[in-house]
Amino acid sequence: MTDFFNDISPLAYAPDSTDLAFRHYNPDEVIMGKRMEEHLRFAVAYWHSFAWPGGDPFGAETFQRPWFGNTMDLARLKADVAFEMFNLLNVPYFCWHDADIRPEGDSFAESLNNFKEIIDYLGEKMDASGTKLLWGTANLFSHRRFMSGAATNPDPEIFAWSAATVKNCMDATHKLGGENYVLWGGREGYETLLNTDLKRERQQAGRFLQMAVEYKHKIGFKGAILVEPKPQEPSKHQYDFDVATVYGFLKEFGLEDEVQMNIEQGHAILAGHSFEHELALASSLGIFGSIDMNRNDYQSGWDTDQFPNNVPEVALAYYEVLKAGGFTTGGTNFDAKLRRQSLDPIDLIASHAGAMDVCARGFKAAVAMLEDGTLEAMRAERYAGWDSTQGKALLESDFASIAAELEAGDVNPQPRSGRQEILENIVNRFV
Repeated sequence: MTDFFNDISPLAYAPDSTDLAFRHYNPDEVIMGKRMEEHLRFAVAYWHSFAWPGGDPFGAETFQRPWFGNTMDLARLKADVAFEMFNLLNVPYFCWHDADIRPEGDSFAESLNNFKEIIDYLGEKMDASGTKLLWGTANLFSHRRFMSGAATNPDPEIFAWSAATVKNCMDATHKLGGENYVLWGGREGYETLLNTDLKRERQQAGRFLQMAVEYKHKIGFKGAILVEPKPQEPSKHQYDFDVATVYGFLKEFGLEDEVQMNIEQGHAILAGHSFEHELALASSLGIFGSIDMNRNDYQSGWDTDQFPNNVPEVALAYYEVLKAGGFTTGGTNFDAKLRRQSLDPIDLIASHAGAMDVCARGFKAAVAMLEDGTLEAMRAERYAGWDSTQGKALLESDFASIAAELEAGDVNPQPRSGRQEILENIVNRFV
């Protein structure tokens, strides 16, 4: 045991408590035939909770954690603290990048040895605690070598380094029983077209993802390969802009049946969409996989990765998750970080506890909306004409036949109300 979380007890479900507790998240509550824990599948992000030092574009780090440093002993201490936090929160999963969990070496081989050693250590802690790995991924964006991308880099040596890194991260994820593997192209994009070959970089990115899928099958990894869209930041333009863009990319390289989406609320907003839009689109395309739950500060206009606190937004997101059939290998990863002024250990616990409560409230509202059925009934009524004989025949017809039929008749169709305000009022009954 470490002394980082001294005097903080494991959180319990205590809806009337005024102390640090869960007021809405009851992991054992059975909803729609499953425990709430099995529906929501919460995960803690290793990078934001234990690796991020609290800096921003205008200020240096504000956190002073006892495990900060580049040694194996400190990496093990970080893991000890992490699993203590998982226990306090009773979360079933966590997620990592390779650079979050191991110190950087002076060579690829040294970094890999450090990585393999800490993976074994994490495996021991997972066995002892029962905490599982939702997904692993590779950090191909922080080090200066990735300033011009990883898979899309103009230097073949960086492509090779990146491919070898992903291979080893996939091995580690498989070894730890991870349920997914995520690829996020943090710098797979460009700053200026003056020095960018878009066609070449797209081909490199496509082949890289094909290699990842090929390796998944080679090692017998049964989890999902997930791609996480983001439109910009840190790059001016990133190739995985949003769900629609990524789907076109997957179709181009024959991967639409092999790869699913890990969709983040903050990234959806940066792309000019709502979270529920991206979820609904991924579901309709058959590529919905998992979510990163966070929010942005709508005044800042950039990716602030704050913990969720808006129940109506979360309810609409989980409504789409439920309509998609719920999570299979995916889950709710808190890709969220403390504010720079939240310095204390209890802030880490309280932020996650509050987010878990917000998600529980939103999820239960989504379940109630779905079980009520009014929204879906009104949606079905709006499109009922397409289920008629005439509507079905229309899509099998052609312009000339349609025009001839209309010209021979006396038809003057009128618009019908979309009832948006009524629908919004219905949602407000539940949230």
